[in-house]
Amino acid sequence: MTASLASPAVVGADARRPRRGGRNRTIVLAIVFLAPAIVLLGALVVYPILYTLWRSFYSASGGEFVGVDNYVTMFTDPDTFTAIRNNFIWVIVAPIACTALGLVFAVLLDRIRWATAFKLIIFMPMAISMLAAGVIFRTVFQENPQVGVANAIVVAVRDAFTDTAAFPGARERPDAGVVARDGALSGAEPVMAGGSQGFPLIGIRQSEIPETAKQAAEPPHARAGEITGTVWLDLVRGGGGTNGHIDPGKKGLPGLTVQAVDSSGAVVASATTADDGTYRLTGLDGGRYTVTMPASNFTQGASGIPWLGPSLINVVVISSYIWIWAGFAMIMIASGLSALDRSLQEAARVDGATEWQVFRRITAPLLMPVLVVVFVTLIINVLKIFDLVYVIPPGESKPAANVIAVEMWNVSFGGGNNQGLGSALAILLLVLVLPSMILNVRRFRRERER
Repeated sequence: MTASLASPAVVGADARRPRRGGRNRTIVLAIVFLAPAIVLLGALVVYPILYTLWRSFYSASGGEFVGVDNYVTMFTDPDTFTAIRNNFIWVIVAPIACTALGLVFAVLLDRIRWATAFKLIIFMPMAISMLAAGVIFRTVFQENPQVGVANAIVVAVRDAFTDTAAFPGARERPDAGVVARDGALSGAEPVMAGGSQGFPLIGIRQSEIPETAKQAAEPPHARAGEITGTVWLDLVRGGGGTNGHIDPGKKGLPGLTVQAVDSSGAVVASATTADDGTYRLTGLDGGRYTVTMPASNFTQGASGIPWLGPSLINVVVISSYIWIWAGFAMIMIASGLSALDRSLQEAARVDGATEWQVFRRITAPLLMPVLVVVFVTLIINVLKIFDLVYVIPPGESKPAANVIAVEMWNVSFGGGNNQGLGSALAILLLVLVLPSMILNVRRFRRERER
């Protein structure tokens, strides 16, 4: 009778006691399991950030408190300004290019038979380390076309559509009646029509003489209205012969352009030397003419485009990043594309929509969450770019390609020995990266809540 008359409040309090104890045990158990992760997170993330922030207010040696002087120096130093400007260019160009290419590649995967092979080719650069990719691109874009593939292609295309020098580097034999003028070789004195002009040349290796070249011949007889002559290599293999004379063993130089120039500077006749080096300029009126061999016969061709020079180095480095990370964007976007409801696209096609309208009005909007994640992830990655910028640029181009992460390394450990300024740069980099990280985390939470 006593138990049945017990107060309901007392009974409720007794019922809650075991639950509260169970909740406390759950909290303690969670702390026990989370403790190692919390300790590691504090030691590897929180402590370095706090120490870097504290160190940024001290001098290079760390013995003197300088306040915000390091931050003032950071924003007034030309090298740091160049690094910030380059990071801005990276953030604008690289993520947009990678995301756009990844979207194009992902859409193409749905329309080609060899999708697996295509995906493998595009994604393969992701398997290469950034250091190795930097070495590859530095080699590919070397200015010497004998080394750099890019310039080898440029030079090959240029040579296919322009005249190349027959004997680059050739020059006149001194005191042989030939003078050099702006890269061209001309007779020292004008020649009357019906006369001849010889060109003894040196500075040509025997290996450069074509196999069709024959023994140099004396100039052919010049008729009225003609000028003749011979162009030859004024050297005999093994020595011998007389300078300025056509001797046995001296080869004629074929394929050279010879021109007759009148007193006004106009070219009035042109000819090409034969295998024995002889030429014949015809159709001349009476008078005196300067016989000239244009500079195009001897001018060294350009070695190639200076891709690794200060003006183009950022293009090369950003291109190497796009080459690597376009595959990542393609795989991410292709995953999102495979999860789309294809019935919406088919319904639009049935209603008469073109493929471009289907892509612009249906596919792209449905992929927007994936595109944003890829874009923001690439922004975070680009802001921290280091390897490619450190490896690809040669010494004279490093200042032009500088970014914040490389500048932080150079200032702190690459010879600057100023950990105070380096810490300030690290904090700047953290501040730039944080908004993108927060945006990504919020988006992940929003997607999970759905």
